[in-house]
Amino acid sequence: MSPLKNKKPVVLVLAGHDPSGGAGIQADIETIACNGCHAATVITCLTIQNTAEFRQVIQVNPDNFNQQVEMILADIPISACKIGLIADSGILSAIEKNLIALMDIPVVLDPVINAGTGARIMSDDICAILYDKVLPFITVITPNSIEARALTGIDNLDDAAADLLNRGCRAVLITGTHEQSAKIINTLYMQNETPVKNEWERLPGSYHGSGCTLSSCVAAQLALGKTIREAVTIAQKYTWYALRHGMLLGREQLHPDRFYSK
Repeated sequence: MSPLKNKKPVVLVLAGHDPSGGAGIQADIETIACNGCHAATVITCLTIQNTAEFRQVIQVNPDNFNQQVEMILADIPISACKIGLIADSGILSAIEKNLIALMDIPVVLDPVINAGTGARIMSDDICAILYDKVLPFITVITPNSIEARALTGIDNLDDAAADLLNRGCRAVLITGTHEQSAKIINTLYMQNETPVKNEWERLPGSYHGSGCTLSSCVAAQLALGKTIREAVTIAQKYTWYALRHGMLLGREQLHPDRFYSK
């Protein structure tokens, strides 16, 4: 058995698989490893996509998914959890069930509604269940501006964030990539605190897996014991530099280089 001093914080990742490796589980594993933690992963769905096109979601069996999560929780102490793409109500029910066992650790939700190429993935029904039943378990939710509006039905982003906080999550990080501002403005909202805005230079091109990278880094930093504000600050910087060093591996969107500093 390895000495206890060699143990790393473990982040449980519940997310989809992207065969290009730009987004999804692979993005999560790379990010979490680069931030000093270990990723224990359970796949919520498979996808048929590349950097230019999204075609289909392939569901996994909810009972098999649930058993995998339960096996991990019965064996490995979890320091944080990251939830990504959910495209099936059965999987969402299994996640909701297991969130009760994760109430004492930080949980980060990346509400993947659209693929990076623009295709709609998450149905209105899944959005509604997330909004109604899952948010009280969430420490940080990381929607982009489109996702924040879709989840709440509110156009003004400050009001949308307030609505998400009122549903029970502790913090909301809304990213501004899709807004028309000269710079990207990401805003962190927390209960009874002044919103914190961070500005980032817009980079040329389009990126595959930026949201996965950001949310997984937040989860890893929370697993390491950082505060929400510290984790969000570190995650934004890490993600921006991963995008700045992005690689054109396919025909369209760039892959973030999550090992840029290694």
